[in-house]
Amino acid sequence: MSDKKDMLALAPERKLGYRHIWALGVGAVIGDGIFLLMGQGIATAGPGAILAYLVAGLSQLFLMLSLGEMAVGMPNAGAMSLWVERMMGRWWGFLSGFTFAVGWVIAGGSTGLALGKITMWFFPQLEGEGWVVAFSVFFLTLFALLNILGTEIAARTQLYLVLIMTAVMAIFSLVGLKDLQPANFAPLFPYGLEGFWAAIPLGTYAYLGAVTLATAGGECKNPRDLPRALIWSSITFLVLYSLAQITLQGLIPWDQISMDDSPFTQAAGQVFGFAGAFVMNLTAWIAAATCILMGTLYASSRIFFAQAREGYLPSFFGYLHPRTKTPVYGIIAVWACSVGMVVLGIVNPDLLYVELSTQLVLAWMVSWSLALIASLLYRRHHKQEVASLPWRQPLYPLFPVLGFIGIGIICYGTFVGTPMSLVRGAIWMGILYLLFKRFSKAQPQNVSNAQADRS
Repeated sequence: MSDKKDMLALAPERKLGYRHIWALGVGAVIGDGIFLLMGQGIATAGPGAILAYLVAGLSQLFLMLSLGEMAVGMPNAGAMSLWVERMMGRWWGFLSGFTFAVGWVIAGGSTGLALGKITMWFFPQLEGEGWVVAFSVFFLTLFALLNILGTEIAARTQLYLVLIMTAVMAIFSLVGLKDLQPANFAPLFPYGLEGFWAAIPLGTYAYLGAVTLATAGGECKNPRDLPRALIWSSITFLVLYSLAQITLQGLIPWDQISMDDSPFTQAAGQVFGFAGAFVMNLTAWIAAATCILMGTLYASSRIFFAQAREGYLPSFFGYLHPRTKTPVYGIIAVWACSVGMVVLGIVNPDLLYVELSTQLVLAWMVSWSLALIASLLYRRHHKQEVASLPWRQPLYPLFPVLGFIGIGIICYGTFVGTPMSLVRGAIWMGILYLLFKRFSKAQPQNVSNAQADRS
């Protein structure tokens, strides 16, 4: 019994510097969305997809600016789970954190499957969906092992991958600018404003996960790095996305872009030949890998760890390996769910890529909305604490308001045509509430972790 208490008394080690946290944010965002879903965005809005994705990206930036104060004031692995619990109560805190983690588990399935499909591009002699699953499971397992071996190892790997990815995208964008054809940008809105609004949720899906780096709060060397990384990672992927989109659509007429493979691979092949297509496809592989490595496997396991320590989830999720200080059981559980999602995606792709992906968006809209409300309450009820923070958001309350507007636009574009998705989301969240009331331990709200992390 004492050994179990000793294990639960272990705390994560603070080994992550600014560069690691920045890479976590960039890598969690620039995933398979930009490479595999860009064609769908262009098919929906034409050249206007550039502006639609820009709106989606700016809404993410506004969200980052709004949450920066709580990230530095309450640095913790639970991130939004802890913030919302402190401001609004245990159920809302649990819901905010759990929905964010569940979203990443769903993303682990779709991104893992995309990783397997991208890998198949390099082995055209292999045929059959069995190989796709094999590659997906292999890399999911590899990235899970990296996370188990230590946060610093996984974060360093993430940093190297993100640096390669951003360099390739920047070179492609800048070199390709010389071959742009202005005629490819006309008409700007071939499907009218309806197509433009419909493309914004697709852009949002591509940007989902930006706030993931806040889950590094319990392992960062200096909590002041969190808001700085939140902002600069957002600026990084916003600039990269926009430049890459402009180059892409300037090279290939919007009505000739295929959704069968990555439009960036097509464009890179046009500019650089086969070698360019090879490098761009490798970059797409890296992008999907970074989403899984420090998005799905890192972020969700940290939230489960923090919620287990608060008594929301079974205690084994709160176990840390005595040597690596990583939540081993949480990582294994997330890995198993991701593998299950990959298999589901092969058996029923519509369920994974349509319904569950829609539920992912809903889950994260709930999580973000609760976090934004908590940021307003933090300002209102803890003025002295906010005043003492080493970083505060500028122009308050501008960015929370803009964040709510962005969430409203995303929800309108996502659910206006699929109201039953909202109903199904309400059902599973209602079931989650009943389970929470039934199994959550009856203990007082615990904010000692937040206070300890600030010291």
